[in-house]
Amino acid sequence: MPHAVDANAILDRLAAARGGVRNSFDQIDPARTAHLIVDMQNGFVEEGAPVEVPEARTVVDNINRISAAVREAGGLNLFIQFTTPADADQSWSVMYQRLGAMSGPHKGAFQPGSHYWELWPGLDVDPRDRTVAKGRFSAFTPGTSDTNAILREAGIETVIVTGTLTNVCCESTARDAMQHNYQVIMVPDANAALNNATHAATLESLAFVFADLRSTEEVESLLAGVDP
Repeated sequence: MPHAVDANAILDRLAAARGGVRNSFDQIDPARTAHLIVDMQNGFVEEGAPVEVPEARTVVDNINRISAAVREAGGLNLFIQFTTPADADQSWSVMYQRLGAMSGPHKGAFQPGSHYWELWPGLDVDPRDRTVAKGRFSAFTPGTSDTNAILREAGIETVIVTGTLTNVCCESTARDAMQHNYQVIMVPDANAALNNATHAATLESLAFVFADLRSTEEVESLLAGVDP
């Protein structure tokens, strides 16, 4: 099962401090919506993988439900793959220094074309979907991913963020998406962290300023034009 976190309790706390407002986007344009599936790769999802996130396996079904709803509604699914930068030791030396003993396995796992770099086979990927590499935690870091250019070209105004880790790549991507002026929806039961506490803290931080929190079922309703 996905993380046992009460997103409604988070929204209730925030609403009490901001005039009863829980979420900002009660309607979205499905054709101008993109679903960003962040780092659902073998290196994070597979049992025994170098950077395994066990909870990531529990959110695959919900991610697939959202992907299907996005396709049906005429939106864009964008599968984002963390990719070790070719010049990693120079261009991102601080990150690999912080990883310490994990630096080598992390760099090796996400080399383009490697097994751990590939998307998790349980994902529902359709020819209408797109994939994009990113060389930083955020898919919007300039010069390290084509995500923003792809979304601008497609006329996207709303992004739905799912994947792993909730508190690293998903959070970084959601924060930057909002600062690029996209409407952001974070899906608590389709994101995965290493524990409930980290997952919940991240959702509360994002809901405070950066993103709406919507369940998989609510996202499906929004995409179908039904009041969630």
